[in-house]
Amino acid sequence: QLIDERPGQTLIGDKNYFGREFEQQLAELDIRLLRPARKGEAERAGSQLFKPLRQVIESINETFKGQLDLERHRGRTPAGVAVRVLQRILALTAAIWHNDHTGQPIMRALTAYDH
Repeated sequence: QLIDERPGQTLIGDKNYFGREFEQQLAELDIRLLRPARKGEAERAGSQLFKPLRQVIESINETFKGQLDLERHRGRTPAGVAVRVLQRILALTAAIWHNDHTGQPIMRALTAYDH
């Protein structure tokens, strides 16, 4: 359904998303695969995007684990975990918005609100 509603999707994966049959299936579904080249493979299209993209992803993960304390979420059910994760993301989003609109020098810091 997702593919039908939004044709031409791009899937970003690590170098372990490979295989002639796998890539053929994706091509038949009109899904473009971006992944780093494996050893012995030629450079793949889009490879220049991976280093900066990885830095962004690692930064976001560190924010979630560090500032938002998501490794100790205390959710007992999948729904409980989802609620706790989403409420923390919403809190960070609100803090970024507030910091941006009040001219704060650091956008992503929640330190001022940690009481």
